[in-house]
Amino acid sequence: MEDNKDEIISKNFIEQEIDKDLLEGVYNHVQTRFPPEPNGYLHIGHAKSILLNYGLAKKYGGKFNLRFDDTNPTKEKTEFVESIIEDVKWLGAEFDDRLYFASNYFQEMYDCAVLLIKKGKAFVCDLTAEEIREYRGDFKTPGKESPYRNRSVEENLKMFEEMKEGKYKDGEKVLRARIDMSSPNINMRDPVIYRVARMTHHNTGDKWCIYPMYDFAHPIEDAIEHITHSICTLEFEDHRPLYDWVVKECEFENPPRQIEFAKLYLTNVVTGKRYIKKLVEDNIVDGWEDPRLVSIAALRRRGYTPESLRMFVDLVGVSKANSSVDYAMLEYCIREDLKLKRPRMMAILDPVKLVIDNYPEDTTEYLDVANNLENPELGERKVPFGKELYIEREDFMEEPIKKYFRLFPGNEVRLMNAYFVTCTGCEKDENGNVTVVHCTYDPETKSGSGFEGRKVKGTIHWVAAATAQEVECRLYENIVDEEKGKLNEDGSLNLNPNSLTVLKHCYVEPSFEGARAYDSFQFVRNGFFCVDCKDSTPEHLVFNRIVSLKSSFKIAK
Repeated sequence: MEDNKDEIISKNFIEQEIDKDLLEGVYNHVQTRFPPEPNGYLHIGHAKSILLNYGLAKKYGGKFNLRFDDTNPTKEKTEFVESIIEDVKWLGAEFDDRLYFASNYFQEMYDCAVLLIKKGKAFVCDLTAEEIREYRGDFKTPGKESPYRNRSVEENLKMFEEMKEGKYKDGEKVLRARIDMSSPNINMRDPVIYRVARMTHHNTGDKWCIYPMYDFAHPIEDAIEHITHSICTLEFEDHRPLYDWVVKECEFENPPRQIEFAKLYLTNVVTGKRYIKKLVEDNIVDGWEDPRLVSIAALRRRGYTPESLRMFVDLVGVSKANSSVDYAMLEYCIREDLKLKRPRMMAILDPVKLVIDNYPEDTTEYLDVANNLENPELGERKVPFGKELYIEREDFMEEPIKKYFRLFPGNEVRLMNAYFVTCTGCEKDENGNVTVVHCTYDPETKSGSGFEGRKVKGTIHWVAAATAQEVECRLYENIVDEEKGKLNEDGSLNLNPNSLTVLKHCYVEPSFEGARAYDSFQFVRNGFFCVDCKDSTPEHLVFNRIVSLKSSFKIAK
């Protein structure tokens, strides 16, 4: 009994509601859906909704639908439909053959509207959009009834048919639900449920010149598909009475139930479609999949994995209260997912040449290097080593600061997986910039040889110059900074000028040969990187930094 009690306590509030509905026989199964509007790319917030709805269906042995709420053709594109399908599949939310379009139900929606007219629950209204807003009132003032509210059923049926036949101009007439203009819930004050709009639809073409409004269409779509629990975000809480009214008055048996949860707000990112669209149109970002964005396509391009997003959604949890989540939590999840899966490779992002003066000329030896010290199952690889290497510029200081343990004249360090070397000096150009660092090596100190002599405090990584592959690396920061304010005074985004840094002349070991799009690696000391799916080619590899190695986020154990 105690175990069962613990199980109930550990469930989120939505699961508790579903359990109650099943126990009371309200439903004998569970069916959920993810209903995106195809007017943009999905973002991290949508990932939470997708995984929540899919997870509930899977947990209760039910069914999950992917359905496009395509009732507004002004903003919808086939491009967005295709990208959404790809995103949902990538996240692992399986919908099999359960792919639907709201536009496939336009006839059923029209029939429901006719039924409401016949029941005296809907009427054709000639007020303009501005007049309807004025008549609606506000939270302090009750609404005022339309002068067309009491038209006869016959007149309403005739005019609604004429709306369908295209006899009226766009905006000339609308169909409104006849509910209660004095309701404290403004959504119930005779809302518009159909409008005239001569627009070509991506799915139905020019078949229709009237289109249903979202608040009318959505509950009908759910009911037609036998959805049991319509899981949506908190902004739809005030719309729930209208949702329930529609499915009741349209006489659907065993209608669906709407349950709201808190949206996912992530710090220092842009999720609003209006803002992203402007960034794309102004060429500030490289399309909807620019790695600085948090669209699902952008996260995939940057190198995030479905597993990391699922971990993130699990950590965020399901709540009734809106709150913001630190972006560092998302970074924590990708580090946790990749650290045991990906090889630890050597790459130099800001190179300076290191010459080992006493190393034999024209000699290349191959060193055995573990692919991942924390996961021996990933095995080893052979890494070439020679007289001339590339090291990070920050790993040499002619005049070292306090507690600097890397290369400086007279200091000895270990070259990772190789030898001890002692710095003997450097060369500079006419501007005083270091161009070459010189050192000598001790052949007795080879890594893995059992050498147990003197100790050194510093270890640096390297890439052999003779076999190095030149690549491009892109480093990212948040595109906006909320500490300074996400928006400027004029309403524009406060953009971070350092959100993208492109390093053209980086060097990697030859083990990267054959790396393909989306392949990811840990670059020693520099973070996790992914082969860019858009700009990278076998001849010119381009890497996106997924995340640095340092984390500011700590998960409670």
